[in-house]
Amino acid sequence: MGLSHVYGQADEAQSIATLHRAIELGINFFDTATAYGSGHNEELLGRTIAGRRNGLVLASKFTHQRSDGSRVTAREAVEASLGRLKVERIDLYYLHRVDPQVPVEQSVGELRMLQDAGKIGGIGLSEVSAEQLRSAHAVTPIAALQSEYSLWTRGVEAEILPTARDLGIAFVAYSPLGRGFLAGAGPVDENDRRNIHPRFQAEAVAANARRRRAIEDVAERLHVSPAQVSLAWVLAKQVVPIPGTRHIRHLEDNWAAGAIQLDEGTIEELEAAFPHGATVGDRYPAEQMKSVPADAVPA
Repeated sequence: MGLSHVYGQADEAQSIATLHRAIELGINFFDTATAYGSGHNEELLGRTIAGRRNGLVLASKFTHQRSDGSRVTAREAVEASLGRLKVERIDLYYLHRVDPQVPVEQSVGELRMLQDAGKIGGIGLSEVSAEQLRSAHAVTPIAALQSEYSLWTRGVEAEILPTARDLGIAFVAYSPLGRGFLAGAGPVDENDRRNIHPRFQAEAVAANARRRRAIEDVAERLHVSPAQVSLAWVLAKQVVPIPGTRHIRHLEDNWAAGAIQLDEGTIEELEAAFPHGATVGDRYPAEQMKSVPADAVPA
């Protein structure tokens, strides 16, 4: 997401170099969406993987409502994504957010037809409630659920994550570094979307930074980075984290987190610093919070 100006100005050459380095490291799962830069991110990824498609798993996402307010069907969205990615099949295709005007069962029914036609592989959902997940899965098998999950966003642990596990649905954790905050990062310029997020306002930053100190303490003790500690915690939950970065050095740092094994005592120490509901500030600005299921709201 950050490769398309969402978190401030992005250098396209740098973004492509980072993606190429990811492939060199053996990373083969790439997640994008129509909403990231209004299709720019899909186009960027399509150019990057040209001639390198074999062995890569591509995921993208769509919503029924375009940025201009017009409506789009799943078929229209998939065809457009295929064109931007310059591929014949998208391995995993998500409904990015449930549309209040379209029952989730209808949305996944449309995606099932595209799956039968060979346009997409697995069907995914993003930011749905446990009830919506069960309803959709009853219509057609759901391969993956993508929701925000990190030390400072643990609401899914109550109902959503257990439901996914009960149904045999893979859980993909987006923003596993808390949009960079857990790694010590913040907005980089005035165009950075984090500037409007409640958790990145001064009072919230001050309060949440005190909790982040627990991550930094563990990092110092293990001689690793705070980002690696945060990712190691997510990995310990047996989910698939998808950290985003535009810098090669951060990419390599994130990738190395896979070799870190946190013991039970360290996991308890980290979770004690970030108990449910303790993070200051909502996950999104008020309008965007309307698209987040109620059972995922507590931090």
